[in-house]
Amino acid sequence: MVDVADKPVTRREAIATGTITMAPSTVALITENGLPKGDVLAVARIAGIQAAKQTQHLIPLCHQLPLSFARVEFELQQSAVVITGTVRTTAQTGVEMEALTAVSVAALTIYDMCKAVDKAMEISNVRLQQKTKE
Repeated sequence: MVDVADKPVTRREAIATGTITMAPSTVALITENGLPKGDVLAVARIAGIQAAKQTQHLIPLCHQLPLSFARVEFELQQSAVVITGTVRTTAQTGVEMEALTAVSVAALTIYDMCKAVDKAMEISNVRLQQKTKE
């Protein structure tokens, strides 16, 4: 683990995105809340936020950070769901891993909730879009 003790405490934000590609009929089921496991996006949103808060337990060398904000948003497209995770903290190190973890776990949750109707889904393009430090 990297020693950040001598770094100043600053406000930090990270935004990550990812995509889960699926059949148009699966997107329709998500939109209509027609899947057996329930409201896919509501569950995926909570899973992503919860994952951001638990990143230090999932990624061995991540620092434990006091998150001040975590949001997971979805953009439904014809044959995909684009996921955006935004995380903020005031700390000595950044929140990139927390944002990436939020997006990844939200995508995995969507996959889990839709796998009964779509075996060909694909998670891709999980990446950091932006990080800021003030």
